[in-house]
Amino acid sequence: MKKTILDDKVLPFIQKHQLLHNGATVLVGGVSGGADSLLLLRYLLSIQQSWQLKIMVVSIDHSLRGAESASDVKYVESVCQEWNVPFTSKKVDVNQRKAALKEGTQVAARSLRYQAFEETMNEVKADLLALAHHGDDQIETILMRIVRQSNPSLLKGIPVKRKMSNGYIIRPFLCLTKDEIYHFCQDYQIIPREDPSNQSTVYTRNYFRLKILPLLKEQDHHVHQHVQMLTERVAEDQVYLETKAYEMVKETVNFTGEVAFFDINGFVTYPITLQRRAFHLILNCLYHEFSQDITYQHEADFFSLLRQEKSNVSLDFPGSLKVTKNYDEVRFYFPVPVKEEWKNHQLLKIPSIITLTDGSKLTINYTLENTDEDHHTLHIPAECESLLPLSIRVRQPGDRMYVKGLKGGHKKVKDIFIDEKIPAYKRDSWPLVFGADGTLLWLVGLKKAEIKGKSAIGKYIILTSTDRKE
Repeated sequence: MKKTILDDKVLPFIQKHQLLHNGATVLVGGVSGGADSLLLLRYLLSIQQSWQLKIMVVSIDHSLRGAESASDVKYVESVCQEWNVPFTSKKVDVNQRKAALKEGTQVAARSLRYQAFEETMNEVKADLLALAHHGDDQIETILMRIVRQSNPSLLKGIPVKRKMSNGYIIRPFLCLTKDEIYHFCQDYQIIPREDPSNQSTVYTRNYFRLKILPLLKEQDHHVHQHVQMLTERVAEDQVYLETKAYEMVKETVNFTGEVAFFDINGFVTYPITLQRRAFHLILNCLYHEFSQDITYQHEADFFSLLRQEKSNVSLDFPGSLKVTKNYDEVRFYFPVPVKEEWKNHQLLKIPSIITLTDGSKLTINYTLENTDEDHHTLHIPAECESLLPLSIRVRQPGDRMYVKGLKGGHKKVKDIFIDEKIPAYKRDSWPLVFGADGTLLWLVGLKKAEIKGKSAIGKYIILTSTDRKE
């Protein structure tokens, strides 16, 4: 093979990004019989001896074109036999995944393909997975992301090198165009087999490849180099910015299970570029991965929420996620509906201990001591028979309380919550204790009704709550 032709372009790229090391086991992935993957295999074989590489091939049958795709796998196997390269193949069912997960063809195919790559890397103990993505692929990826997304981090494009299994994915051909690959295939008498679906503009990537890319190349046939340099610089900037964003999240955001919350005043002291990345880091933690359903509008709504003057504001995000502003706090959480039994009166036995809606405890017992009350306790003279039996439920519209120490009598529970600055997300699940006559006696841990008189017999019912949890 005429090494000087490809080496002038590819070898400096490999060295710059440290894609290979001496003695590496390299799995060439996704060899389909197309020009890209066959040329990559041929090139790696040409430098195998100088780098002391162990090279093997995996071909994936996506089960999309029946006998035709199976034939492509057989063709690759025959090429590997001719070139004396260890070969293995994997078969995946894209249509089955599409039906099960409601994914598009290309998304489903990519997911299954990379699963197969990782399995094979583990099986053969490969250090590197070499893929044949080229400069035109990079341009198409960036264009699609600009059209569909607003997240600057996505301008990193297809990475030259990234972690996979116990090794790395490498892409040595991102410095080449598709036309250059075809040209080199002719030089080295490689006869590729083309997938006819590559000519269909039904797929978004093919539309950009066939309709948009030629127009860009008319303006500058080195556009792939400019885009590649852009993605590398963006990737370098992202490493720094993401590190700073992680530090910001660590300093400002609290995580409790699948809940995240922070103080607005501290959050907004950071530069907007870090606030934006912190927002996406929070979402990634709660969704456990990047959510394709998050759009620029969700981000805009979030920053609008930070500036809201209203005390309680709520946003609905994909997957039932709620984002709320509660006074100076912003909270991300997946609401847990109040159980039906809490919407109706539940009788309180004496003695007993019950678990409240937030997981805290309420203890009900008798006591002979009329100790000073605090907000955790409520004393009721034992002879107040009109109040017994006691019951508990969450609030309902129209609930009112004769508040202890309040001149003017009753006050709406809704207004008590507002005055006490109770976040809106807590109000519907807050437990209320009632007497048998319907008198609201206690917003547990918050406000008490006026219960006049002392026990003539010195015996009291005492209700004691633990602190309400977040």
